[in-house]
Amino acid sequence: MSSVEFKGYAISDPKNWSDFNVIEFKPKEFEDTDIEIAITHCGVCGSDVHTITGGWGEAPFPLVVGHEVVGKVTRVGSKVKGFKVGDRAGIGAQIGSCYSCRACKTDNENYCPKSISTYASKYPDGTLAQGGYSTAIRGNEQFVFAIPDKLESRDAASMLCAGLTVFSPLKRNGAGPGKKVGIVGIGGLGHYAILFGKALGAEIYAFTHNKDKVEDIKKMGADHVVVTDDKGKFAKDLAQTLDLIVSTRDVAEGMPLQQYLSMLWVHGRFVTVGLPDKPLPQLSPFDFNPNGCYLGSTHIGSKKEAIEMLQLAADKNIKPWIEELPMKEAKQAVERLKRNDVRYRFVLTQDLA
Repeated sequence: MSSVEFKGYAISDPKNWSDFNVIEFKPKEFEDTDIEIAITHCGVCGSDVHTITGGWGEAPFPLVVGHEVVGKVTRVGSKVKGFKVGDRAGIGAQIGSCYSCRACKTDNENYCPKSISTYASKYPDGTLAQGGYSTAIRGNEQFVFAIPDKLESRDAASMLCAGLTVFSPLKRNGAGPGKKVGIVGIGGLGHYAILFGKALGAEIYAFTHNKDKVEDIKKMGADHVVVTDDKGKFAKDLAQTLDLIVSTRDVAEGMPLQQYLSMLWVHGRFVTVGLPDKPLPQLSPFDFNPNGCYLGSTHIGSKKEAIEMLQLAADKNIKPWIEELPMKEAKQAVERLKRNDVRYRFVLTQDLA
């Protein structure tokens, strides 16, 4: 028997993508390696909007989205180590994997070919995974993260997707002292990239097309702020300057990708974490040739990286820029996020009895 009732705010039709209704749902079968969490906070991610609008293709409905979950542990499987009832814990955008492949055995479980997403995926028992705009969630201990005492739950929530999605490529690509790192697009993910990039010791170049965000970006700690244009004039003075660029840009149209690549130092890397609905601009081999640069992507992050990120946030007192709303205001949150009316991340607080 479950220790809590599972119900959440669900979307039933992508044509009415912001009309949430409360539904009851059946969770996955509880296993000895599972942890159950009563949700207190859930961040609102761009992935939620892409999913409920159909931007990333068909999704199973009715669907409860949300994969930046923090709450209190209410049930612990007999084989679980390191958690007890009453602990604060979180779950990000992944809730399962095969646990046995090369990726899973090398702290790359976020790249497991049999990865299970926190919502809109099917568990092996056939149950539809429902997300965090809800009362409770259960998942394998591998995908449950302890929240350090120094971190408030509201601050930790959006770190579990937005934060981890940028922390992983920063960490894996050597962001640190002596490195020049560009951050493209200063929204929910981009603001985290600045915060974590600075905490890791890198020199941060922030690129934004919105002049209204310049003062905010300076307050976040960026060393340099560059206002971009779609023609790429901004890139000329920064040719072969940056060791790494992390792009959170969520719109492909008009993206001056060639110019961004030109700013990379020899064998520098451009990593896109933004996932626009439409394809990136066409590139030529000659866009890579002058500096031997690399173009790649990343997929959330591993548990090892999540633990390190949360501890770094606690140690450095990293505070995301968030706006809290009661969970019943999910409609307002997703509609405002869709039109980029947030600075810089929404967090929903539990209001379902």
